[in-house]
This record gives sequence, C-alpha cells and structure tokens, in this order.
Amino acid sequence: MTPDQYMTDRVDGQIKWLSAKGAGNQSWFMRLRAVELLLASCLPFLAAYADQLAWIKVALGAIGVLIAVLAGILSLYKFQENWIEYRSTAEALKREKFLFLTGVGDYAGDQAFSAFVARIEGVLGSESARWVEHAGVRRESG
Repeated sequence: MTPDQYMTDRVDGQIKWLSAKGAGNQSWFMRLRAVELLLASCLPFLAAYADQLAWIKVALGAIGVLIAVLAGILSLYKFQENWIEYRSTAEALKREKFLFLTGVGDYAGDQAFSAFVARIEGVLGSESARWVEHAGVRRESG
C-alpha cells in the first residue's frame, strides 16, 4: 500500500467516519437533553395548578415517566460519551496526519511513513480497546 493509498483509504476514511458518528451522537444528545430539560421545567409550573384541574395530575405523571425514559435512553446509548470519544479519536488522527504531512517530529526521517502507520494504527487500536471496555465485552480465556 502506498502512502497516498493509506492516507486516503485508512486515515481520511476513518477521520470522515469518526467525525460523522461524533456529529450524529452530539445531535442526539443535544436533542434528547433539550426535551428532558423542557419537560422538567414544566413540572413546577403545572404542579401549581394540579389542585384546580384534574387532568394536570395525569400530565404530571406522564411528564415524570417521559423524563425517566429520556434519562434511561441517554444512559443506555451513551450519546455524550460516544460523541466525545469519536471526536477525540478523529482529532488525534488529524494531528498525526498534519505532523506527517509537514514532516516534523517523529516524521522527519527516512522512516516517517512507518512511524506514521504505527501511530495511526496505535490510535485506532486504542479506540477499539476503549470500545471493548466501554461495551463491557469480556474476553474468555482458554
């Protein structure tokens, strides 16, 4: 594989994928959190009128259930954590790419491409290891 192929297929492809996944997780997190905050802010307002209108008690209960469901979804799918992980990895890849392209640091010598590949694969390997740990996947010995 040539350096150009590696850059296009592996590095740029991963940066694009990670950036898109990060943006999607950020969007879901922000939307769900905004709905959760909106519903939570309605509770005290509606509670002030609960004795005057019977349906408000039902609405308060429903809003409480919705808030619990939203909190559960946010916890289960970990949109904020995923957003941060994807974004951090994409930025680490971009940093290594720019250091390589400018030929600075570890990328100044004859072994620049080998060092670059090792670093990129290290970043991606660390990302994979974090996902295994994050997902609670356990390796069975034996």
